[in-house]
Amino acid sequence: MRYLGINATFHDPAAALVVNGRVVAAAEEERFSRRKHGKRPVPFSAWELPEQSMRWVLAEAGITAEDLDGVAYSFDPEIAVDIPDDPYDHLRLDYVRRAPGFIAEALPGLDPSKVTYVQHHIAHAASSGLAGPYRTGAVLVSDGRGEGHSHLAGEYVDGELTILARQELPDSLGLVYESLTDHLGFLRSSDEFKVMALASYGTPRFVDELREYVHATGDGGFTGRAPEWERFAPRRIDDGTWGGAHADLAASVQCVVEETLVDLARWLREQTGQRVLTMAGGTALNCVANSRIWREAGFDDVWVQPASGDSGTALGAALTLAQRAGDLAAPEPTAALGRSWDDDELAQWLTTAQVSFTTPGSREDLAAEVAGILEQNGVIAWFDGRSEFGPRALGFRSLLANPMHAENLERLNDVKGREQFRPVAPMVLEDRAAEIFSGGPIPSPYMLFTHEVAPEWRDRIPTVTHVDGSARIQTVSDRDNPGIAALLRAFDERTGVPVVVNTSLNTAGRPMVDDPRDALELFGSAPVAALVLGPHLVRRAEFFA
Repeated sequence: MRYLGINATFHDPAAALVVNGRVVAAAEEERFSRRKHGKRPVPFSAWELPEQSMRWVLAEAGITAEDLDGVAYSFDPEIAVDIPDDPYDHLRLDYVRRAPGFIAEALPGLDPSKVTYVQHHIAHAASSGLAGPYRTGAVLVSDGRGEGHSHLAGEYVDGELTILARQELPDSLGLVYESLTDHLGFLRSSDEFKVMALASYGTPRFVDELREYVHATGDGGFTGRAPEWERFAPRRIDDGTWGGAHADLAASVQCVVEETLVDLARWLREQTGQRVLTMAGGTALNCVANSRIWREAGFDDVWVQPASGDSGTALGAALTLAQRAGDLAAPEPTAALGRSWDDDELAQWLTTAQVSFTTPGSREDLAAEVAGILEQNGVIAWFDGRSEFGPRALGFRSLLANPMHAENLERLNDVKGREQFRPVAPMVLEDRAAEIFSGGPIPSPYMLFTHEVAPEWRDRIPTVTHVDGSARIQTVSDRDNPGIAALLRAFDERTGVPVVVNTSLNTAGRPMVDDPRDALELFGSAPVAALVLGPHLVRRAEFFA
């Protein structure tokens, strides 16, 4: 059976396709439209569908809209509550109610009656509980808002979901964090990760006061209301400076949100007795909080959906329909669900662009050449395999650099046009990770947890060691990314360091590179030493010859 999942109501519109119980493709609309987050989460944009990603996932599977057995839309307008401070929210709900017709217009041949609404948080839950490696386990969802809630706690048993608790709006950890993001001069529903990074530079001196507004209530729910932020720090203008009371406020809010999430996870552990926790929702992208949950909540394992934001609800909605039909295959967790091109197609792109390139004889030969460039402190644009579904670059669309030079953090942030307090992350060979990193799960293939860097390694890999001594690691093996694994081994042979810097292949304000044209445009405009396009290597000097 064939099920298309769609997220479109708020931000990060996306599409996913499940065929015979297997996830065959998933992509965010921003990768096609080149518009960051696809659209802004305002009522007037709710009619905008992920049309390009919808069409692509169908084409990837070689099917048409008429072949679909169902379409899952990850928001149910019939249970949505009014948002009292948004006089236009009724427009959002009106657009969502009309979505079956809009989808049928975008996909000719589709019967609108095949469209089913799946509750937003159930779609989030399914994106972790059904797409992850565990079909039995506790599930925790937290984000800004769904139809009338901001949180779901429950458990899956053999793929069947039981809901144990929900938190009604307006209490919301995600909306508190969004509100602070705006107060600190960043773009809400977009830049919350900047607040998490800024928190490391502050002291949580406002925690006692903030606990009045943000805390668990002991029954599976919580209080989550934004205070008057001016009480703690004046509104920040994003002028490139940071620190002081603003960093302290970020640290304080980060702390109370972590505490609340840990308490919610502990409650869920006590209620279910489950040994495994799966997580999704925008708040699950807070890797510092995830690590505290892993250490303190009492679960043996914590698995977080790589596309935990709203884009992941497209995946979860499609899987929900498959589960209801008894059509789930064995789970195959991966974030590599997007577009790819074969070696000859990539060569044709380079030939058409009149770009000189070489094709080393093997994966190991390519890895050796790239490791040599990294050893000489060159930055690499790496484009290989299927693009990532979700916000993290995982070695398919990445900028890579040498982690051994402290100045490379500033250098990379300059290349990308980012604030200098923003960290970059390390990739590390999975079988070497425990030598260097602790305090979080290993393996950690999706860059969703923070780990402590061993003291003896902090001076050896200063680029990826955050100001607080932590790092948001990605472990790599031949199982999940043989090209990057070969590169890490080659770099280790040259330097004794099985780590390279990994940051997303994009510049500030732009979505991650997705197709070869995007890669060539970035390479032509950014100071990187070489471009890897599948098995092909382009050196900068030859590119501009």
